[in-house]
Parts: sequence; C-alpha cells; structure tokens
Amino acid sequence: MADSFGPVHYRGGSGAPMSGTGAARDADGRDSRDAESHDRDADGPGGRGEGVPARSEPIRVLVVDDHALFRRGLEIVLAHEEDIEVVGEAGDGAEAVDKAADLLPDIVLMDVRMPRRGGIEACTSIKEVAPSAKIIMLTISDEEADLYEAIKAGATGYLLKEISTDEVATAIRAVADGQSQISPSMASKLLTEFKSMIQRTDERRLVPAPRLTDRELEVLKLVATGMNNRDIAKELFISENTVKNHVRNILEKLQLHSRMEAVVYAMREKILEIR
Repeated sequence: MADSFGPVHYRGGSGAPMSGTGAARDADGRDSRDAESHDRDADGPGGRGEGVPARSEPIRVLVVDDHALFRRGLEIVLAHEEDIEVVGEAGDGAEAVDKAADLLPDIVLMDVRMPRRGGIEACTSIKEVAPSAKIIMLTISDEEADLYEAIKAGATGYLLKEISTDEVATAIRAVADGQSQISPSMASKLLTEFKSMIQRTDERRLVPAPRLTDRELEVLKLVATGMNNRDIAKELFISENTVKNHVRNILEKLQLHSRMEAVVYAMREKILEIR
C-alpha cells in the first residue's frame, strides 16, 4: 500500500526509525547533538510546532479503512508519535460507527469508499454517537463530489493518500487543535468551483429563475437539510430512483453540477428559503 500513501519515512537524526525509549530520554542524559535533534523533532514539520503546548493526554485515533495492510501501516507509523495513540480500527463505515460509540476517539481517520457502508455515509452517524470526534477523510478519491459530500456530512479534513506519513501526523494534530485540513489539490478544486458558482450567478442575474415543480421544491428543501436520497425517499414516500430523477431534473433546470450548488443557488435566488 506504500505506493498509494506516499513515501514512508520516520523522523530521526540518521533516517533510522525513532525508538520510544530514545525519544523519552531524560534531558540530563542527552548530549548537545541529541538535544538539537530532539528540538527539531518537536518543532519540525511533523511535530507540534512552536507555541503549541504539550498535551497532557495523547490524541486518540480510530483508523477506518477496508484494507487491513493499510490500517496496519498507519498504526506502525503513528506509533512513533508520542502525542498520538491509535485506540482502534475498523474495516468499514458500519463497524466504524460501533467502534466510535464504544471508544469515543478524538479523531477518526477514515476512507471514503468501503464495502457495507462508506465513509461519507458513516460521518453523520459517527457525529451522533461521538459528537466530540473530528473526522478526517483519508482517501484516493480526488472527486469534487466526494469532497463536498464529506464536508456536508461533518468531516473536518479531506486528505489524499498520496501525502507523506509525516503530513498525516501533522494533520491529526491540526484537526485536534480545531483547524480544518484539505489536501492542496482538493482545496484548489474547491476554490475553482466556488469561483465558477459566483461567475454563473452573476451571469444569470438578469435571467428569470427557472420554475421548479412543487415536488422538485420539496426535494430541494430536503437536500438543503443534508438528507441523502434514501432519507428523502422515506420522507416523501417515493422510491430512491424517483428522488434521483428529481435531483437530476433540478440540476438540469438550474444548469448546475452538484447538490450543494443547487441549494446555494436556490437560496440566493429566493427559489427556496430555509428556516
């Protein structure tokens, strides 16, 4: 799995793996070279950084991925981080919800596409059973739709598996400290999409808003509340395929590309008001 997760490299003075006992040696027993190396590790790219206080307790992480080898690789890498502790693992979204409820992790590091239940679908349920947990999607999917849906579902980070192992630890610390983390390539796509939305909105200001049917307005309002197609179908007593058709018709009428765009546009044009 190393080819999908970037180069595996540990921090250490000579490139060798850092041992737990060596990292925790008493300050009086270090020579100046060891002290400098230790300080670099604490403040370098993979460390906590200047001005960030040491944590009294390690960041508790739940790793969720359908590939056991990838999960094991993450555990090995994160085991070298003194302030991060992997407290559990899961092979799919359904198991992740159960583990999150039981373990109450600080961070859930989760793939997007998995069997039984995907990561995005599991996000909402995890936030319900472990409200304080923060979710980072770690995936090979660079599709804008997955990014948007993950953020809507409650994810705080979205990282591609091409990043280095040091960056994973850094992202975990950043999200634990209240920041959001998005891979640069995905952030660029997000900005491009928002720019396009603004441009399309400006171009349409003089054009009358297209008329949606009453049923399409119902569907759009439920989409705006964050419901997925299955939940909308249950709410309106229609089939999931019918919901998909309504969403497709809404996007075609509004000449948009995603559910998020449709909601933003409808509210901006006063087609829809969310109370």
